[in-house]
Amino acid sequence: HLSLSLYPYPQAELGLNEHHQNEVINYMRFARFKRGLCLKTVDSCFQDLKESRLVEETFTVDEVIDMLDGLRTVVHSEVESELINTTYTNVLLLRQLFSQAEKWYLKLQTDVSDLENRELLEQVAEFEKSEFTSSNKKPSADLIKPKLAPLNEGGSELLNKTVACLQEENEKLKTRLKTIETQATAALDEKSKLEKSLKDLQMIQGDQKTNANQDITELENKVAALKCQFEKTLNDSTANQKFLEENLVTTKHDLLKVQDQLSMAEKELEKKFQQTAAYRNMKEILTKKNEQIKDLRKKLSKYEPED
Repeated sequence: HLSLSLYPYPQAELGLNEHHQNEVINYMRFARFKRGLCLKTVDSCFQDLKESRLVEETFTVDEVIDMLDGLRTVVHSEVESELINTTYTNVLLLRQLFSQAEKWYLKLQTDVSDLENRELLEQVAEFEKSEFTSSNKKPSADLIKPKLAPLNEGGSELLNKTVACLQEENEKLKTRLKTIETQATAALDEKSKLEKSLKDLQMIQGDQKTNANQDITELENKVAALKCQFEKTLNDSTANQKFLEENLVTTKHDLLKVQDQLSMAEKELEKKFQQTAAYRNMKEILTKKNEQIKDLRKKLSKYEPED
């Protein structure tokens, strides 16, 4: 960012830099000169009236009125002409300033209300009084110039200062560019080192990834084989379990059938056995033995001592 100061000089009494204040002083000298000429013209109008008309000792009222009207007309014409000339002179002065500004693509603005600011007018009057009083007058090389400075002088001075500022800024930019180039070179070297390290790391990771993929593939194959074997075993076990369950059910049915047949055979055998003579004799013998045992118990109970 390039910043140019439009006020390279220290501020003076009017709030302007020294160069511009000297230009104001030159214009004030020109205006004082023109004002002095106007006053001399007015004085000469009165002097001419005295010399041309006031030759008698007494005048009538009409004659006095006629002389005053004539004097008023002459003075009015002179003052009006001077005011018009002053206006045109100010326009030419503004034209000079605006022309110089337009060469630098500047747009100046004026505030007409400040031209009637009593405080500012008194400030200018005090400045004029202090500047053009003989006891306080400051000698300056710019003040003794017989005419205004050329239009291009201020522009050349500003141009020189602008060029100097640009050259200084250019040197700063060159230094900064050199520093940036050094940093950029270092950054490129660091980038190359990082890229090489990254490439080596990617190669190592690629090898590790290949080995890991092989291990994973082998492991997946083993898991798939174990899964197939487990499924086969599970299927065989399921088939065997189903076969055993079917055999168990069949066996249970056969067992129940056999048990039923045995029960029927036992009943039939018992029935047949009860119908045999041996069974009847054995039953009679057992009945007799039971009765004998009962008699013996009765007899023994007689010989047992009483409590």
